[in-house]
Amino acid sequence: MGVKVANGRLHEMKRTLPSKDVDDLLASYAPEVQELVLAARTFVLEMIPDIAEGVDVKARIIGYGYGPRYVDMVCMLMPTKAGVNLGIAYAMQLPDPKKLLEGTGKLHRHVKLKSKADLEKAGLKALLKAALTRRKKLGLTTKK
Repeated sequence: MGVKVANGRLHEMKRTLPSKDVDDLLASYAPEVQELVLAARTFVLEMIPDIAEGVDVKARIIGYGYGPRYVDMVCMLMPTKAGVNLGIAYAMQLPDPKKLLEGTGKLHRHVKLKSKADLEKAGLKALLKAALTRRKKLGLTTKK
């Protein structure tokens, strides 16, 4: 069982099926974007099986972390008309030898995913692993 955040509260949910909140978020996107977001969601949940999933329909973000605050965040999925951005919290503090990260934020960067094949990009799994390693080095929990 996983956890989702809705209205500021944590709720149990099945890990394999998207929640109603995920479905609601994706409803306005083209079917190919919906499929890509769901594939990216599976990728994240398989890489970090003990993470909590939170959906902010208004902000159009599916967040993954160990609590409701940004400091607890590991990554997030942000659907776009052309695909999905896999955002990595504190990415500016992480190694990115494959130069996958884009964006101009002070801490946050993202990887643009335009097809399911992009989930196999060299370095993508390493970025998520580095995000978890960063948390451990700082003494932050990696268990929800």
